[in-house]
Amino acid sequence: MEAVGMGYVLALIGMGCMVGLSGAGSGWGFGMVGAATLGVLKKKPEAFGSCLVLSALPSTNGLYGFVGFIMYSGMLQQFGNNVSLAQGGIILGAGIAMGIACLITCIGQAKIAASGIVGVGGGHNVFGNTLILAAFPEFYAILSLVAAILLMPLVQMLGAS
Repeated sequence: MEAVGMGYVLALIGMGCMVGLSGAGSGWGFGMVGAATLGVLKKKPEAFGSCLVLSALPSTNGLYGFVGFIMYSGMLQQFGNNVSLAQGGIILGAGIAMGIACLITCIGQAKIAASGIVGVGGGHNVFGNTLILAAFPEFYAILSLVAAILLMPLVQMLGAS
């Protein structure tokens, strides 16, 4: 079996952060909005459709982490075990930044969605407003994915030298 360099290990840790932290945020966020939905459905079962849409919002952040993971996995397959410390450090940084951004924005988004779900359950017309407000934290999760994608050419360039 071939020895694995420290750059490769750093890259794997970064990719784990990407998918793990963003997935944890989605799970945590979905737990929050799912609990709010169940509370509303006890009194207002006809609100399930609106509650379901709002409950699904935190799930997207986990998808962003998974997309980043898949993209960097493909890059690592190109390099094999030959990942420099600089390349591994960039991937580690991208993974930590993206994972933390998705984790935290997901929790914020879940709080907004849960409040909207409670409002819908109380008979208030807040579904559209909740969708709009929940899009703001989502924007920063998307930016973290874009930043991770924008770092990929730098990793490639360092591999060419």
